[in-house]
Amino acid sequence: MSAELYQQAIKALAQAAHGAGRLPAASASAKLDNPLCGDRITLDVAVEDGKIIAIGHDTRGCLLCRAAASWLGQAAPGATRAQMAVAHAELLALLKQDALDTSAVRESLLPFSPVREHKSRHGCVLLPFQALEQALTDPQAG
Repeated sequence: MSAELYQQAIKALAQAAHGAGRLPAASASAKLDNPLCGDRITLDVAVEDGKIIAIGHDTRGCLLCRAAASWLGQAAPGATRAQMAVAHAELLALLKQDALDTSAVRESLLPFSPVREHKSRHGCVLLPFQALEQALTDPQAG
């Protein structure tokens, strides 16, 4: 693994653990795991008037998975489902090998760009985003 994969911005995000902990008054929850690496997340979301008002997560995983969950914990409150879908699409584009132009990706996602070179780690970063999407799409998922 490249040392740049675990750069300071990723370490800081994981350590900050934005949104860590379960949300007692969740509108929806989702529980996902990545059987390839053992990452697991239970993600709770509270939605009101079409906006995410709070997010909580119990994340058991690698530094990359915890950093991505923390990113969501910081970015999701105040956003709509559509806005979070755009963020998910930006992350997917960032991880694509041929997507070297990062101008269409929000700056706060750029610390995840070194993951592009490590396809086996894409699932680690995407798992929290997939859990949020599942919770917002299927409120009975968790």
